Amino acid sequence: MEAGYVSDRRSLIDWLEADLCYGSGRNEAIFFSEAYRCVAEGAEDQLPDLAELAAASRGTSEFVLESAQQSSACLTTLRSVWPDRILDMFFDPKCPPVLAVLLGARAARERIAVDIALPAFLHSYVANLVSAGVRLVPLGQTDGQLAIAALELPILSRSEIASRETVDDLGSAGLMVELASIAHELQYTRLFRS
Repeated sequence: MEAGYVSDRRSLIDWLEADLCYGSGRNEAIFFSEAYRCVAEGAEDQLPDLAELAAASRGTSEFVLESAQQSSACLTTLRSVWPDRILDMFFDPKCPPVLAVLLGARAARERIAVDIALPAFLHSYVANLVSAGVRLVPLGQTDGQLAIAALELPILSRSEIASRETVDDLGSAGLMVELASIAHELQYTRLFRS
């Protein structure tokens, strides 16, 4: 936003749709789907390698920090509110908690259908970023809701595609997202670090 790439609802939607379809959002969907598949198929022993790959896929130290903080907070909450043995493996240093892997594995343990769980995960991914946009651009709440509504079809499409993809399909063309993250590491004003 500081660089002017996102300045209104339309540019926010474009930015997030590109990230969702071609950038880190795309990869997060694949990691979620793969974790879900591991648990659903009884291959839970593959989760540490998947989590390690997901953690290593963070393109900047900013993304590493953000991912670690979100994932650790989520893991603590899940263990307190909805404990399950699958969560214990994410306390092993060989299996870092990565949100997409953690939530994909947990959704499978709850037997929530992937065609429901994956779109819900991607919706939360997008809604979190829209919330930041509402505060930073600034947009009104209505524009924020309109942005989320406009991203519904890309979320459903990405979910459907990711449910068939594997780690062999990982990749990103989200160069601008990565460059923005690098720039954010050096910004004087850094918001949303609570």
